[in-house]
Formats: sequence, structure tokens, C-alpha cells
Amino acid sequence: MFRIPAIFKILGLVLFLASCSEYERLLKSDDFQLKYDRAMEYYEDEEYVRAATLIEQILPIYRGTQRAAELNFILANSYYHRGDYIMAAHHFDSFMRDYPTHERAKEATYMRAYCNYLLSPRPSLDQGITRRSIDQFTMFITLFPESDKVADAQKLIAEMREKLLEKSFRSAKLYYDMDDYQAAIIAFKNSLAEFPDSKYREEKMFLILKSSFLLADRSVPQRQLERFQSTLDEYYAFIEEFPESQYIKEAHGFLNRALSVLDDHPADDLTLENIN
Repeated sequence: MFRIPAIFKILGLVLFLASCSEYERLLKSDDFQLKYDRAMEYYEDEEYVRAATLIEQILPIYRGTQRAAELNFILANSYYHRGDYIMAAHHFDSFMRDYPTHERAKEATYMRAYCNYLLSPRPSLDQGITRRSIDQFTMFITLFPESDKVADAQKLIAEMREKLLEKSFRSAKLYYDMDDYQAAIIAFKNSLAEFPDSKYREEKMFLILKSSFLLADRSVPQRQLERFQSTLDEYYAFIEEFPESQYIKEAHGFLNRALSVLDDHPADDLTLENIN
């Protein structure tokens, strides 16, 4: 096995310590031009922590000058390359607001949205930041429709909408699993309204029907007629859209039970003939 000679190890350590010592002196220096020059060098060398630290020190000095925009953008980009997407998004946002006509405003607008995309959590968690990223990408497309990043933005929006769709379905399904059928019906219908063409459409509509049936079947007698009538409405809506559904047999069972209950109460003007 190849071994690094001890002299090279010592030399490397000496150079490292010398570099640290130089950087510490630089942080305490009042030579702002030197700090600017070294910050640019650190940035070019991909030493983003040092670059960002120096830029944050000298930004107040250069505020209002031609260098301010450049420094703000590099600061945001340094945070991005460090993987600190929260701070990167914040600084890209500040850049696009402070320099809306700058040549890098387009890039900052995209990167703000992209950083929030990278922060978007898994579907089981709150999706506020996902919605924020979608809104920001949408703004980017509106402001810069000619950009070669539009296709990427559209792809990321579609990916995040799938995440919102899954979150919406899971949240509604949770009410169903908890036997809170009234809340489940509302949640599934809201989900259908927001995502009308989703891959879960058939399952959502069936679970609305099933929730309606279970709510009616477990209700006190005084509420059953009204709720079984709602079950019939949901059955016909479901069967019209999915006449060959995999859930058709179970749906027919709900229909028969609802008709049986309603047909037993002709005095309520809800006989089978009236329903049909």
C-alpha cells in the first residue's frame, strides 16, 4: 500500500495552518478592497463558506455602489453551493426585489424557486413550501417566457403538483380511516376540485360513495333517509363516470341497501319510484 511520506504530511499541515492564519487575519482586517479580492478568489476556488463570510462583512460598505448587486448575487449563490437552501432562497429573493432589472434577475428568480423546490418535504408533511415554489416558478415563467429554463420549471411544477396531489389524497383518506366519514366526504370533494384529472379520481369518487353509505348506515334512524338519498346521488355520479369500475360490485351493494331503506318509507315520498 502506498504511504504518503511524513514530510509531505507535515508540509500539508503547515500550509493548512498558514491558510487558516491568513484567513483569520483577513477577517480582522480593515482593508475592504483586499477582502473583496480575496472573497472573489475564494468564490472561484469554490470555498463558499469563506467567500460568504467575507462578503457579509463588506456588503454594508459597498451598498449603493456598482459592486453591491454582484456581491449580493454571489452571496446567494455561495449559500446555494453550501447546501443552505433556506438562506440561498432568502438572498435570491432579496436580489430579485432589489435589482429587478439586473441582467441576473432572471437567474435569481429561477434560483429562488429552485431552492424552495429543494426544500420541499415528502408528501406526508406540510406542503406550504411546495406551494410557494410552484407559485415562484409560475412567476418565473410569466416574467421570462423566452428563457431556456421554462421547460425545466414546468417539469418541476408538474413534479410538485404530484406531491400535492398525493398529500391531498392521503389527508382525505386519513379521515376515512378514522371513520370520520362526513369530514372524509368534504376532503375528498375538495381534493377532486383541486385535482380533477388526478390518477386517484376513480378511487376518490368511490370513497366518497362508500363514506356516504357508511355515514348513512351508521346514523340514527332520523338521519338515515336523508343520508341514504345522498348515497344514491353519489352512486349515480360514480357509476356514470366509471361504469366498468373495479369497485362496481361493492357500489351495487351500497345501491341495493340504500334503495331497500328508502323503499321501506313510502310516507316520506322517497320510494323507489320517486327516486327513479
